[in-house]
Parts: sequence; structure tokens; C-alpha cells
Amino acid sequence: MKPSSTASPYPRKTPRKTPRKPSKSKPTDPVEVFCRIRPLHDNEEELCVEVVSKNTIQLNPPQNSQGFKSGHRVTATQHSFKQVFDEDSIQKNVFDTVALDIVHDLIHGKNGLIFAYGITGSGKTYTMTGSQSDGGLLPRGLDVLFNSIGGFQTKPCVFTPDKSNGMDVQSESDAKLDHDRKQKEMALLALGKNRGNDDDITDMVRVPDCFKFDDVDEDNGYAVFVSYVEIYNNFIYDLLEDNKQDLICPKAPVSKQLREDNNRNMYVQGVTEVEVKSTEEAYAMFWKGQKKRRVANTQLNLQSSRSHSVFTLKLVQAPLDPDGESVLLDKEEVRVSTLSMCDLAGSERTNRTKADGDRLKEAGNINKDLMNLRSCLEILRENQASADGSQTGKMVPYRESRLTHLFKNFFDGEGKVRMVVCLNPSAKEYDESVHVMRFAEITQEVVVARPTGINSNTGLAPGRRKANQMFKQALQNIKVDGSDGIDNPLLLKPITTFPPFPLMEMTNSEDCITLVNLLKYLQEREQRRATLEKDLQRKRATFRQELAKLDSQTSDKDKIITELQASNLEKEREIQKLERKLKMFSQKNDALVKTNQQHQENEKGLQTELDEQRKTISKEKQDRIKLKQTLKGVVTQERDKWQKECNKRVKDKELEMETKIIKSEEKLRQLKEIVYKGEKKNVRPSSRGKGFFRSRSPPPVAKKPPVKLRHRRSKSSDCWLEHKPAENFETETILRPVLKNKKTVNVPEEKHFKESQATNYVLEHQEADSQGELETKLIKGDIYKTTGGGRCVQFTDVETLKTNFDVARSPERKRSYPEEDFDEAKGEAMEDDTTASWTDVETRCAFGIEGRPGQTNPSIHHSAKRRKSDEKS
Repeated sequence: MKPSSTASPYPRKTPRKTPRKPSKSKPTDPVEVFCRIRPLHDNEEELCVEVVSKNTIQLNPPQNSQGFKSGHRVTATQHSFKQVFDEDSIQKNVFDTVALDIVHDLIHGKNGLIFAYGITGSGKTYTMTGSQSDGGLLPRGLDVLFNSIGGFQTKPCVFTPDKSNGMDVQSESDAKLDHDRKQKEMALLALGKNRGNDDDITDMVRVPDCFKFDDVDEDNGYAVFVSYVEIYNNFIYDLLEDNKQDLICPKAPVSKQLREDNNRNMYVQGVTEVEVKSTEEAYAMFWKGQKKRRVANTQLNLQSSRSHSVFTLKLVQAPLDPDGESVLLDKEEVRVSTLSMCDLAGSERTNRTKADGDRLKEAGNINKDLMNLRSCLEILRENQASADGSQTGKMVPYRESRLTHLFKNFFDGEGKVRMVVCLNPSAKEYDESVHVMRFAEITQEVVVARPTGINSNTGLAPGRRKANQMFKQALQNIKVDGSDGIDNPLLLKPITTFPPFPLMEMTNSEDCITLVNLLKYLQEREQRRATLEKDLQRKRATFRQELAKLDSQTSDKDKIITELQASNLEKEREIQKLERKLKMFSQKNDALVKTNQQHQENEKGLQTELDEQRKTISKEKQDRIKLKQTLKGVVTQERDKWQKECNKRVKDKELEMETKIIKSEEKLRQLKEIVYKGEKKNVRPSSRGKGFFRSRSPPPVAKKPPVKLRHRRSKSSDCWLEHKPAENFETETILRPVLKNKKTVNVPEEKHFKESQATNYVLEHQEADSQGELETKLIKGDIYKTTGGGRCVQFTDVETLKTNFDVARSPERKRSYPEEDFDEAKGEAMEDDTTASWTDVETRCAFGIEGRPGQTNPSIHHSAKRRKSDEKS
């Protein structure tokens, strides 16, 4: 019978948490340090490491070490470890010695930490991961773990992380719904993402480790969660986090923060914890994160780790219910144990790696983290070596680095700590190996509290799982026609083939009826027996025939099965061949894809270069057009300039010729005067008695320049936008237009046209004319609205403003005459107006007009002073 589902209450026990803080009376264990020597490469000949025993090595200094170069005496040194693995040690031996008992402790609720420490290229990553045919600590640990708990794992999503370094437990129905939802999300994520080579792990041919522990508690349900983080430049990044990548604007990954839970344990907040059910799933998660890990090419290693990676195995276990069917839905009974495997980045000197830029920054942060780890271990050793044995001495600087802060609990008594020091025996690495040995010696002197496992006594009957399995198996065996055999009366009913015997009690000796009835019954029974025997023989013959037929059919089926197996084997071989071809073609396809990507990148680069050249050519064409326009403007300007210069020279030549003509006329006048002196007697006297005069002729009239038409003045209702550059200055011109309704700007913009609602536009332009005087031009135009909503200007008029010098009123050009001479000249002029004759040359040459070409002001009139010789005569 199946046990009742309503179990009786069982006594509550004290919480069986993994111990978080060590007590003073608690036993301690030293940090165990193992040494593994990497085999030499073909191009390395000289060694500096010698294995003395299984626990001791010796470092022999080469001639090119720093000690010999500095002149100091350097001797060989010996260093002891928990165990030394030489170049011939296989991965199986290393795992069995270093990590096998830590996996055993993990199953029994104890925590563990394994470090891989060494210089760059010493084999740390190989020790952790190994190869396909020979796995390292991580894959072998996964194999042993799942081999041991494989049959006792719970269904997916029964345990779920609570985001606070703990685990929640839920029923199997809720777990099934949660699992289906996660599968749909993963399917959608796989559709929207290019998987690329994410499934390469499925093609790996890996040799698993078949070892398993037999002392696993069968009355518990187990689940395994994995997480993978890296510490890069003192920032923590989640390597299993699935982020949607934006190809146009990719975003940098977000760093995670360290938090402390209720039990004062450090954990990475928001880290992705994936539940796995087999070694393949866990190893696939490891390689998924490994592809995101930051590596770079250095002088010491082609794929050098630039960050510290931490792969964490979290084993969750909880007791089964009294029926042995499912786990208890009680969070207090959930137990969590952790195994962290840390692959430290290699320590290196920048003068050897020739690092610069980002590589130099990364190397600095790596060395800083390792130095802080060493400082923490030194202070722990000093505090533990104190007289009272307490840890209240110096403050351990865990918080100065994310690496030491994350593993703070392990050094304070959280679990067992082990370190694998990987050593490169090459002689050129001697100086670096010395520092590694010093760090290993310090680590071995640090002790941590011995962890205790969980108490498996839950108050429930042991063997619940096995009893439940046996009950189910027995129930399967006794089922008939879909009903339980215990409740079926057919199983208890006897087989009745013959009728019951008659009454055989005889009343007297002469009773023959009873004997007759008995004889008759026995005869009928004998007949029935014979009939049954015949029927039995017939049925046996039929059964033999059917059995023979079945045997023949079975033999035929065996032959068919054999043929099908042979055919299936051939098909499997063909499938293997096709798979190998497919893999080969996939590799070729990947190579072609990479080549195509390179060609596309080259094409993009060439296209970019072509676009740049086209832009350059277009720019040069535009520059040529601008230069052509500029030269055209310069030519036009020079042509106008030379035109003005030619006009000026023509005017100057005309003035020069006029001056020569005046001089010639003056000479002619003098000649005439000489001639006239001989002809005085023929000149009649003046009626006034003052000298002589000839016939009167009209005085010469000065030519005035043509009057220019006045420009149309602006109306008072017009709104003007005056464009007046800041470098212009005010001129004192006489007739300057007054624009009342105007807005003056230095540089007009579109908003000025809209805000001012201007209807007219005027541009003030200043330049020097041909005579070197300042000339101001007012270029006017009308403003119209365009169909696109903008403004355009149509130029209609140009006004030129000049500052002309007033010769008549200028004090510099004003002639100075004596007052009496001026009166005498004035009287003579009056006399000439009334009585003198203007027909003689002398009188006509004595009157002059002074002016300048293009002058609009009144000219200056001059009269020659009469000489005394003329007055006497």
C-alpha cells in the first residue's frame, strides 16, 4: 500500500546553515598550495626548475637573471608545497589530488575555492579547462558531481534564485509553468539572435570522468546552478548575461556590484544563475561565457587573459517529504553550497610584454589586484601569528580590490581554500618565478577555519525515496486490467472444473443408492476427465503450432532486425561521413564568411576612400568655380578701376591742354598789347577821361554741369530695413535721405525680415573713388514674399553720396588781396560794365573763373589788377 500523504508532524531542528564565521575553538586548516610545472616548448632548452621530491622543487638561477646582472651573489632556493606535479603529470592525477575531495565536500554542504595562479603562459587555463580528450579541474568536477547526484535531481525550476544569494522552492506544477515560460523566452531570444558558433560545444568529443561518490543522501533533492563572471579593470561583468545588441549604437556591458546578504556573505548582485542538469549543459554555459571573456595578444602569449574569471557551481539541496515523492516546500530546509574556480590573470612586467595603451592599463590593474591579494594574505598571516591567536590585529584590506572583496568569506572561515601554482620552468622566466614562489610561501602560512557540513537528521524516516520507488514497482507488477489485484475477487476465486461430489453418507449396510450415485458420479467424472484431456491435447497441439509459428516469425524478425541493424550501421557510417563533410564544409563556410567579411570591410574602406576622393574633387570643383567667380569679379573691378583711371587721366590731359591754351592766349594778348601800343593814336578816348577802352564784348560764361535727376524719396508709410555694416562710419554729406520708419542691422537675417515687416531694403556701401575721396552708395530695393514663405529683395535704385570740398568758402584756397586793390578792382569792374569794351584781348584775358570738373557749387570769379602804366597812359 502507498503511504498516506498526510504525514505526522516531525520535530523542528535548528537551522543547518553552512557556518559563516569561525569560532576560536573551531579547528583550522592551512591553505593548501600545489605546484604544477608546465612542459617545455620545442624552442626552450635551458631549465631553471628542478623537482627534488614530490613536495619540493629547487630554483636554479641562470646567468641572465637580474641577480647576476646586478652583481649580487645568487644561490639556488628550495620551496615546499603540498604536492608537486612535474611535466609528466596527467590531468586525472591533478584533479584527484586537488579537487576531488572539494567536490565531495560540495555534495555534503561545504564550500570550496580553487585558485590557479602564475605568470602569463604558465598553463593556468589549461589546468582549469584542459583539452577535449583530457579535461581539467572544471569538466572533471562537473562529471563527478552529476555522476553522484544524477538520479536524485529535481525537476527544472523547483528551486529558483531569490536575487539575494538565496533559493526559493516551489511546487512541481508551478515549476512546470515557470519552465515552459523560460523555454518560450529562450526560443524567442534564439530567433532574434544570430547564434553563430554557439553550438560548437555539441561537436566536441570529450572523454568524461566516470568516478562517482556512493555516500550521497538519497532522501534529498538536488539542483545545480552555474554562474560565470570576470573581474576586468576592477569591475565585475556577467559573462552569461544575454543582452540585445544594437548593431548601430552598441552599448558597453554594465558592471555588477558586490553585496552582502543576511548571513554576511558576499555575492554579485544581479548575476545570471543558470540551472543545468548535465555536464554538457554546464560546460556549454562555461564556453558561452569564455567567448565573452577579454583576451588579447601579447609578447608572452597569443591568447593572454586580461581579466580574472570566476566560474561558480552552486549546489542546492532540500529533504524530500515523508512520502519520498517531492521536496519539502519549506525555504528554511533548503541548503546551498558553493564551489568557486578562479582563473587569475597572469602577472607580468610591462618591459617584457611591451604593452601600451589599453594593454598597459589592463596589466596595471592585474598586477594591482594580485598585489592586493598578496597584501591581504600577509596581513592574515601576521594576525594569525600573533600571541593570542586572534584576528583583531591589522585591518585586512579586502575592499581595495573586487577580487579580494568577493572571496572575503572564504579567508574568514567560509570554506576550504586551495591554490594551484603553475610554473614555467624556462630559464628566461626565473625572475618572475621567484616572485611566484614568495607568494606561494605566504599563502601556505595562512590558515582558515575548517568548514562543517549540514546535519542530515531531519526527523523523517530514512530511505523514503527507495521505499517510494519499491512501492511503485510493486504496484506496477500486480496491476491487472487496469485495477489493483488486492481489490479484484477473480484473483481469490478457485478453479472449479468438476461438479461437487454427491452425498456419500450410508445409513445402513443394505443402502445401495448411495453407492450407485457415487459410481455414476465417478463414471461421469472419468468421462469429463477424458474429454478435458483430449481438449488439453488439442490445445497443446494448437499451442505448439502457434509457438512454432511464433518461432518462425521471431527468427524471420531476427533476420530482418539483423539486416536493419546492418543497414542502420551503414547509414550511421554514412551519416558520420556526412557529418564530417558537413563539419568540413561548415569550417570552409566559416572561412569563406570570414573572407567575405574581410572583403566587405575592404570594400567599405575603399568605398569610404572613394567617397572622400569624390568629396575632395567636388570641393576642388566648387573652389575652382568660386575662384573663377572671384577672378571674374576682380577683373571687372580692375576694369572699372582702369576705366576710372583713364577717365581721370583724360580729364587731367584736358585741363593740361586748357592750361596750355590759356598760356598761348596770354602770349597772344601780350603780342597784341605790343601791337596796340603802336596804334594808340587810332584809339578814341573815354568819355570819363580815364584811359582808353575798346568796343565792349560780353564776358565769358562758365559752363555748369548737367543737373542730375533726383532719386525718388521714400514714403512715410514705408518700412525700411537698413543694412549698415559695422565698419562704416558717418559722413557729413549735405543731401542725405532721411528714413524715418526703419530698422538698422549690421548683418541681416531671416528673422529681421519677418519681425520688422519691412517692405523696402537699403544697403549702405562705402568705397574710395578715383580721386581717393570717400564715396557712399545707398543700394535700394523692394522686399517681396516668396511662395516658400521666405523673403527676396529686388534692387531698384542706387544713390551716391559724396563729400565735395567748397573751394569758394575754403579758407585755404581763399586769395588774399589788399583792401585798396580789391576796391580798385571792383571799381574797374564796374567801369568795365558800363563803359569798357569787351572786345579787346586784354580785357577778356583779365577775367577768370576758377572751378573743378564736376563741381556743383558756385565758381570763383577773378579780375586782373590794372597796372599803373595803363592808368598813366
